[in-house]
Amino acid sequence: MTNLEVLTLSLQSSVRRPKHTVVIGGSIAGLLAAKVLTKYFERVTVIERDNFTQQAEHRHGVPQSPHVHTLLKRGLQSLEELFPGIEAQLADSGASAIDWGNDLPWLGFAGWAPRFNSGLVTHTCSRNLLEQTIRRRLAAEDNLAFMQEGQVVSLLSSSDRTSVTGVRVRFRNQPETDLAADLVVDASGRNSSAPQWLEAMSYTPPQETVINSFLGYASCWYEPPKNLQYDWQCLYVTVQPPNNNRGGVIYKVEGNRWILTLIGVGKDYPPTDKDGFLEFARSLRSPAIYEAIKDAKPLSSIYGYRRTENRLRHYEKLKRLPEGFVLVGDAVCAFNPVYGQGMTVAALDALALDECLNQQLSNHPDGNLIGLSRYFQKQLNKVIAVPWLMTTGEDLRWHTTEGGQPDFISRLMQRYLDRVLLLQTENAEIHKTFLEVIHMLKPPTAFFHPSISTKVLKQAINWQRKNEQFTDEQDVPKKLSVITQS
Repeated sequence: MTNLEVLTLSLQSSVRRPKHTVVIGGSIAGLLAAKVLTKYFERVTVIERDNFTQQAEHRHGVPQSPHVHTLLKRGLQSLEELFPGIEAQLADSGASAIDWGNDLPWLGFAGWAPRFNSGLVTHTCSRNLLEQTIRRRLAAEDNLAFMQEGQVVSLLSSSDRTSVTGVRVRFRNQPETDLAADLVVDASGRNSSAPQWLEAMSYTPPQETVINSFLGYASCWYEPPKNLQYDWQCLYVTVQPPNNNRGGVIYKVEGNRWILTLIGVGKDYPPTDKDGFLEFARSLRSPAIYEAIKDAKPLSSIYGYRRTENRLRHYEKLKRLPEGFVLVGDAVCAFNPVYGQGMTVAALDALALDECLNQQLSNHPDGNLIGLSRYFQKQLNKVIAVPWLMTTGEDLRWHTTEGGQPDFISRLMQRYLDRVLLLQTENAEIHKTFLEVIHMLKPPTAFFHPSISTKVLKQAINWQRKNEQFTDEQDVPKKLSVITQS
C-alpha cells in the first residue's frame, strides 16, 4: 500500500458517517427529515404504511389530504433550501402564484382587509401534489430506499436499554422483520406509538398538553363556473371570536380546480351532505363564498375532518431519552390544522435536524451520536414554541375550548391583537405585517413596532371616549360597532 493510499484511508476514517438511519413515516415531515439524513448517513430507509402511487392522489395514511393545505412563505423558503428549484417545479405542475396581499380577499375580525401588491408570493396546490413532488425529488437520492406497506411495531434496543438500535417492522402478508439502525427518526404523526415504545423500554413517557377548541371542517372540490367573473386565487372568510364560529376558504389548485373548506368551532361542525354543506356556506357572515360555489360543479364527495386538537408531547422535558432516537413533526407537536402551520413547521423541523447533525458530527467525526437525542428535542422545542403559542392563543379565545385558559398576559395580548386587527382593515402596512407574522417571516413582536403601537394607542383613546356610553363589558357587538366607526 502506498503512502497516498494510507493517507486516503486515514482521512476517510476520520470523517466516518454513521451507516444507517430509519425514518418511520413517509409523509411530508418524514420525507423532509429523510432528505437531511441523506447528507449524513450512508443509507436512509423510509418505512411507510401506505403504498405510494404514481399519481398525486389521496392515500389512506393522510386523512386530511382532501382539504385545503397552505404552505406558508417560510415553509416554501425552507423547501427551496432542501430541494432547490422546487417552487418552479410546482409552478410547472400547475400550482398558481398568489400574492397574499392582492390575490386573497380576506374578511378578518373587523372587515375586509385592503388589497395591494404585497410581494409576499407563494404557489397554491393540493397537498397531494406537494407530497408527490417532494417524494419524487427524494427518490433521486442514491442512498435512500422506501419500504412500503410496513408498520413499525416496536423499537429495538441495546441490552442495557440506553440506546435504540433499530425497529421491528410488520409488512403485509410477511413475518415481522428486525431492521438495525444507528438512528431512528419517528415521523409517524399524531398516531405515534413512541410513548408506548418508550414505556416498554422502562422510560417515562412524555407529558402532553392538549388544547382543543372542537373545531371541525368539511371540504368539497369544484370546477369553477365558466361564466363566473372573479379576481382572486383564494377567498377567506375567517371566524370571529367569541361569537361567530363559522368560516370558510376557497383555494385554487392545479388543474383549474377549487377546494372549498368550511370551518366550524365549538362542535358546530359543517355537514357532509350537499344541501347542508351549501346551507352552511350560505350562513357565513359574507355571501362571497356561497355566491362563488352555488352554481359550481362538484368534483368530489364532501369530506369531513374533526381531529383538530393541538397536542404537544414534551420530549424536551424528559430527564432520560434513549440514544439513537429522535422525533419530528406531528409525532411531537400537532397543531390545529386550520391555521396552516403544520407543513411549514415540518420543514423547520428538518432544518433544525440538519443543524444538530452537522454540529454533532463536526464535534464527533467518528460518527458518535451520543447526546444527539436530548439535544435535538430541546432545539426542536424552540422551533415549535412560537407557532404553538400563536395557534393555542387563538383557540383559547373560545369559551368551548378545553385544556387550558388564557392567563392575564394572554388576555392582554388578545385585546391588543384585536385592536391591531381592527386597524388591519384600513391600513395596508399593518395588514402586510399581519401576513408576514402569519407566514413566519416575522415574530409576533412585530405587532409592537412603534409604527403599529402608536396607532393602537390612538385608537384605544378614541375607543375609550366613545365606549363610555356602554356599561356592559360583555356587549361585544356594540363595542365592535363603536370601534369600527372610530
